[in-house]
Amino acid sequence: MVRNGRTRRCTVALVAALLVGASAGWTGPPPPQAAPAPPPAPAPTKAEAQWIDRTTVVWQIAATPATSQELVYAAGRSAPAAAGDLGDEGRRLRLKPTALTDAQKTKHPHLKNHPAFAVDARDARRAPEALRGQLVATQRDATGALLAATGVQTAGVLDDLYAAKATKAALGPVFTKKGVTLSVWAPTATTVALDLDGRAVPMRRDDASGVWSATGPRAWAGKPYRYRVTVFAPSVQRTVVNEVTDPYSTALTTDSRRSLAVDLKDPKLAPKGWGTLRKPPAVPLRDAQIQELHVRDFSVADPTADHPGTYRAFADRDSTGSRHLKALAASGTSYVHLLPVFDIGTIPERRRDQQQPPCELTAYAPDSAEQQACIAKTAAKDAYNWGYDPLHYTVPEGSYATDPNGPRRTVEFREMVAALNASGLRTVMDVVYNHTVASGQDDKSVLDKIVPGYYQRLLADGSVATSTCCANTAPEHAMMGKLVVDSVVTWAKEYKVDGFRFDLMGHHPKANMLAVRKALDALTPARDGVDGKKVLLYGEGWNFGEVADDARFVQATQKHMAGTGIATFSDRARDAIRGGGPFDDDPGVQGFASGLYTDPNPAAANGTPEQQRARLLHYQDLIKVGLTGNLASYAFTDSRGRTVRGSEVDYNGAPAGYAAQPGDAVAYSDAHDNETLYDALAFKLPRTTSADDRARMQVLAMATSLLSQGPTLSQAGTDLLRSKSLDRNSYDSGDWYNAIRWDCRQGNGFGRGLPPAADNRDKWDRARPLLATPGVTAGCPQVRAASAAYRDLLAIRTAEPAFSRATAEQVQESVSFPLSGTDETPGVITMKAGDLVVVFNATPQRQTQQVPSLAGAAHRLHPLQARGSDRTAATSSYERGTGSFTVPARTVAVFTSR
Repeated sequence: MVRNGRTRRCTVALVAALLVGASAGWTGPPPPQAAPAPPPAPAPTKAEAQWIDRTTVVWQIAATPATSQELVYAAGRSAPAAAGDLGDEGRRLRLKPTALTDAQKTKHPHLKNHPAFAVDARDARRAPEALRGQLVATQRDATGALLAATGVQTAGVLDDLYAAKATKAALGPVFTKKGVTLSVWAPTATTVALDLDGRAVPMRRDDASGVWSATGPRAWAGKPYRYRVTVFAPSVQRTVVNEVTDPYSTALTTDSRRSLAVDLKDPKLAPKGWGTLRKPPAVPLRDAQIQELHVRDFSVADPTADHPGTYRAFADRDSTGSRHLKALAASGTSYVHLLPVFDIGTIPERRRDQQQPPCELTAYAPDSAEQQACIAKTAAKDAYNWGYDPLHYTVPEGSYATDPNGPRRTVEFREMVAALNASGLRTVMDVVYNHTVASGQDDKSVLDKIVPGYYQRLLADGSVATSTCCANTAPEHAMMGKLVVDSVVTWAKEYKVDGFRFDLMGHHPKANMLAVRKALDALTPARDGVDGKKVLLYGEGWNFGEVADDARFVQATQKHMAGTGIATFSDRARDAIRGGGPFDDDPGVQGFASGLYTDPNPAAANGTPEQQRARLLHYQDLIKVGLTGNLASYAFTDSRGRTVRGSEVDYNGAPAGYAAQPGDAVAYSDAHDNETLYDALAFKLPRTTSADDRARMQVLAMATSLLSQGPTLSQAGTDLLRSKSLDRNSYDSGDWYNAIRWDCRQGNGFGRGLPPAADNRDKWDRARPLLATPGVTAGCPQVRAASAAYRDLLAIRTAEPAFSRATAEQVQESVSFPLSGTDETPGVITMKAGDLVVVFNATPQRQTQQVPSLAGAAHRLHPLQARGSDRTAATSSYERGTGSFTVPARTVAVFTSR
């Protein structure tokens, strides 16, 4: 799971008021004159009633014949009011007990067992009016005494009333030959005005859609603007006037203070050759080889880059980083996946506002705590963040531009895409529609200031869900779902982005992701300048939080996305390769590529030798499933001698295999989350392991993902043994820990001090001796050898059709594990794929694997390895008479029968 930028937890702040009196206009029997007035009760600080459509309210409260329930409202109220006493303006919608229909239960499964109330048909026509001000659900007894009151969640009824037309509306700036129209969806606002370059422009409301619009001349182009939205804000229990930027912004001023009315089709924003840009040939998702890269990491520490830390660095074609990307592309890398490059809410955009650590970081020892302490002093105000803090979804981040004020960032983003394309690489964007950087009345809140309580997902009490570590959004609501689709299409059309990686995709409905896929598939080169069918989609299909187990909708999780053409990351083989899991108390838990059983470390968590052997063999079964593309249907003999399918192999209580076709699962051994592969191996391999052997195990770990069916992702720099000095969560650790050192003479990042205390202090006792041990640090010989060996294997993966089967049936026919079973060698996997045989030897000894069924067949080491850079791998051999393959320690060897 991705950790967001500042790990801010932003919940709705509810301000209390007093509950007094009876509702205005109440026509029931008056209370007896002698009865004392009920004492004041606390105001509703929660929103536990949910108005799910124009006819139905759900509220977990017991109703009896002696009670009455109402929705009480006062449109346009400008100050807090007691629930049930909204003054002369107070009006009511009568409610009567009912039952949810089957259709309503299907649409709102988390509410299916809740009491429901029908809106009285005589009052239903006033629903739009009731939604434009303070709204409270009340229950009273027969005397009129208030028994309960709560705020009301309104997303469902807003969709019912407005979505049919609003989802078809063009929002944000829309340019024509005659002028420009600015539109915003704000159905609950009492008024919306356009603040255009310092002057107020009235906006017109379309009552059918809830969209407010203003149209002006082309002279509006380039002008700064904001919307002035007058709306009741439940988070502060009063009507507010919010000056807010456009959620559909196409350009922004510095630090996102104002939107700019910019036409992305303006020729002035097109870099040279943009209109005739030629892209590298697209590859099917199942063949995608992806490098995951942060814009700043790429160049900020590269002394050969002319524009360090910016989009333009990708156009510095002679920089060391650019040359390395070209070398990877020549070997078969097809995509660069950029960590968030949309407008980020937690990075100062002007250079002069970006603080630097106030000390000389190079002066401290490799195991010192001083570096991290110094960096922590400026972390909140420096230039670095992973960027999982979305402020505006469809504008490039300004801190990566040479000028953040205005559309220069658009031009330079496009230059970056063009430069990557020229290097033979397509571009993937990491998108984060599952949360916003803030909500409520926070300065960094946008969506929730326009339609409070709609765009964010609310819990049962009306508070904003924060399971993503920030303010969750609700793509299950029509207009948030529309925003996701519209934003992705804009990036694909106007910025020629070739793929999208969805952060925490499991927090999206499957239907939303399928809508994205459908919208992209509709894009054509003739009409839109892009072939949308060739745009990749993949994401994190994790299952957790308030939406877990399809609690609110069918999620876009691993099990549900199989067969949709949208891939999910597979954690199965990742954990088996590395060992343990990313949140182990002891990072020394070993796996296939880190010495489990065959080269054990002293960690007690690994268990007895017998336990290690059993776990290693099960890990090998998980890796076999991964090598098939994580197919659920793939049948093979497991390490216990049983014939099983991928779905029958256990992964922490879940099926290991879940994919329907190759391309459904993204294989990886490391990514930006958690320790880099090198750092994970530093914790797991015995401390006495030489630097050469560490490099060999790194290549073996990468190859176990690389040589699988389906797409593979690798964190940029992993082939260079990239380290973050054991930091498991470097989202805010600055350039010091994150920057890639493309030149091995700068080191690989290991030994830059203890990792930041916030997420790593509990591992410091284990980290200190490693950081202080010279043999754990890789030098130029190891970095160069690992990178070259990886590129050789990448070239084999790209050239050989055996690694690119299109269907599950072809994989079943082509791929096998001839030595799998009760006699298989712990630490060695032998795979046959078409006319290839691949031996993964993770042990510290040379191993011979005899495959009797291949005796007499002609095999030889693959030419790309035989003449390749890894001279140890080149000593691998084959004995034809017995069908025996001999492979050196810690080596992957590919043999061919051609």
